[in-house]
Amino acid sequence: MTRVVVVGAGPAGLAAAEHALRAGADVTVLDQADAPGGQYHRTLPGARHGFEELLDRCTWWPGSTVWALEGRRVHLLRGPADGAGRQRHVLEPDALVLATGAHDRTLPFPGWQLPGVFTAGAAQALAKGERVAVGRRVLVTGTGPFLLPVADSLLGVGAGVVAVLEAGTAATVLTGWKVPGKLGELARYAGTLARHRVPYHLGRAVVEARGDDRVREAVTARVRADWSVVPGTERVFEVDAVCAGHGFVPQPELAVAAGCVLDGGFVGVGGDQRTSVPGVFAAGEITGIGGAAAAAAEGAVAGCAAAGGTPGRALLRRRDRARAFARRLAAAHPIGAAWPGWLREDTIVCRCEETPYGELARAAADPLTAGPHALKLGTRAGLGPCQGRMCGPTVAELCGVAERHHRPIAQPIRLGELAEPEET
Repeated sequence: MTRVVVVGAGPAGLAAAEHALRAGADVTVLDQADAPGGQYHRTLPGARHGFEELLDRCTWWPGSTVWALEGRRVHLLRGPADGAGRQRHVLEPDALVLATGAHDRTLPFPGWQLPGVFTAGAAQALAKGERVAVGRRVLVTGTGPFLLPVADSLLGVGAGVVAVLEAGTAATVLTGWKVPGKLGELARYAGTLARHRVPYHLGRAVVEARGDDRVREAVTARVRADWSVVPGTERVFEVDAVCAGHGFVPQPELAVAAGCVLDGGFVGVGGDQRTSVPGVFAAGEITGIGGAAAAAAEGAVAGCAAAGGTPGRALLRRRDRARAFARRLAAAHPIGAAWPGWLREDTIVCRCEETPYGELARAAADPLTAGPHALKLGTRAGLGPCQGRMCGPTVAELCGVAERHHRPIAQPIRLGELAEPEET
């Protein structure tokens, strides 16, 4: 029986597990969270999540952090990430499916480091997973279809959403939704905003957050198609929270550690989701940002192929249709090239190390600090606790350098845990 390990229990990972089981594999599913579902299927603690039957047929290891890969060899720690006494384990499956997902990309703007400025994903996680509203007067800003379900989740827990600001223009945004079934979804979100009298503005963005101890005001402005600010269109909102999201960036660190080749920052895969490393497959947002439907379709193909099966035409067609819609949405929500015009000399770019934009720009122009390694050492941007996961794409874009993903130790591990002589 083929042994398949799936890393990640979001839509892609769960679909991979289901179809690997159908193909007769012995399946182990790993996830850092205590419950399956990822961000998309997040539920309240202890609530039924609908995947009980699936996981009863697998070896299900929640609270598992994969900290290193050697090809298909999986090094992991079991236990709370901030707890002591985590146990080290090593798994050596016949096939490995990586479904590690993505996280929010948030572009910096003056004041974005203030308490009360959240990523859109964090705000939604608190709403869906804890029934916590991040504020009473919340402004949702950025670009992409994710802004709408975030606003919907916030309204569902009683937050007052003062407005949703989409930086894209009406012409580009609507083209991405002109797909059968998707216009109805858009209409449902529009109806929710209308019932709560939440304005939805296109071509507008938050360009500054103000406050002393926390965010108190948000300055918005009309932006052109390239996201340059239209002078004289500034408007100030009184807020106690700002939720910003400018799309997503993949989390390919484990794939890179395994030796997988990247293609445009994403993990390169073949027609059956196979990577460049024998026996390693990838699915979901690490192969291209496409949303839950595309992730699940890719996961289904990957799980079947990882178990030694041949994905059927129906599976492949479903995946290809989902990918096509994802490409339409990506084209409908591009990030304008002129967004750095929002920044000031003292705007923080790397929040962990408090590296300001001016220092970063000067280092990028200095031939002595050319290249990503010297730039990091010279400014410390990307060397903080998040290891560039938040600021990495921004630093790479502002400085014209390649983003680095290779980390042999892909997740934090204590020296004592690393020195532990026994692994099981």
